Amino acid sequence: MPTNVRHRVTLTAEEKQELRALVAGGTARVRHVKRAQVLLAAHAQRTDEAIARSVQVGASTVFRVKRRFVEGGVEHALHDKQRAGAERKLSGKEEALLVATACSGPPAGRARWTLQLLADEMVRLTEHPGLSRETVRRRLEENELKPWQRRMWCIPKVDAEYVARMEDVLELYAAPADKARPLVCFDETPVQLIGEVRTPVPAAPGRPRRYDYEYQRNGTANLFVHLDVHAGLRHVDVTPSRTSKDFAHQMRALLDEHYPDAAQVRVVLDNLSTHSAAALYETFPPEEARRLLRRLEFHFVPKHASWLNMVEIEISILTRQCLGRRLGDVKALKREVARWQRQRNLSRARIRWRFSVDSARQKLGKSYPLTAQAAAHQAAA
Repeated sequence: MPTNVRHRVTLTAEEKQELRALVAGGTARVRHVKRAQVLLAAHAQRTDEAIARSVQVGASTVFRVKRRFVEGGVEHALHDKQRAGAERKLSGKEEALLVATACSGPPAGRARWTLQLLADEMVRLTEHPGLSRETVRRRLEENELKPWQRRMWCIPKVDAEYVARMEDVLELYAAPADKARPLVCFDETPVQLIGEVRTPVPAAPGRPRRYDYEYQRNGTANLFVHLDVHAGLRHVDVTPSRTSKDFAHQMRALLDEHYPDAAQVRVVLDNLSTHSAAALYETFPPEEARRLLRRLEFHFVPKHASWLNMVEIEISILTRQCLGRRLGDVKALKREVARWQRQRNLSRARIRWRFSVDSARQKLGKSYPLTAQAAAHQAAA
């Protein structure tokens, strides 16, 4: 192969230092590193054939790099000129139409928009004879839109009752611990009992644990969970149901077994219909129900705001650490939950709650009733 003698590479000391730093840096693109290696080898007066072999590029690449250096210097040899690219197929107005279409409801009979459906719809709405799915995908990506995805979300109505209950619970969390009046967060969660049909294969080096896709449903169970906010203790009861009578028995056990010496127990709970003082009268004689209620102080979180109940976080941890597997019967469920409870109580794990009344007024202040009304009056004026 003849040597390219028409384009000789002669580098200054500064250029050699720059190219060597580029080769040794390890962060540049591969093509830039290889071009720098070509220039350094050409400066050392090596033949084009030897350069192509050592750098592992084609002879035409060596020729082009040397020619570009002679024509425009090191920068021109290393970097390609920015290409204009193809003209965008959708105008600004058509792109806005695509975004509006993707944010609207899907066609009749379809659960969601797809790229092909959107491309076909844009062809129908515009004068384009055709439009590729890739064009639609790029425009949606630029606008951070994925119309085929959806998430379930609970949108609360922030009114005076919402605010009052929220600030009541937040003040409880912020108050110092009181042994005479412990603060307990209470809730329940259902659990499916799932049994194995075939024995799982244990893990081995280079092979994860394997289990069969087929399983056996063995009914459901319920977990009543209460969390002592300040003591870092929790208790989980496994029951077959979660009726109002089950709730009443949980409250009696809370008072007589877990806090027999407390003057009063403050309980944070959600708005489930079974969570009521009436449940105790439905379950126990009047004098017994009254005895229990004298020592109970219920604090309800706002509707659609169960995140304010600290025990929801504890249930999430329980699900991830203990329940995220197949447990086939109540006996196994009770055994594993008891082990998890014992270990977590020994560690005195606590939830560090940071959301306060001041935080709520700062973040949700515009939604507070009087603030919202004032803003509306100001806008109207």
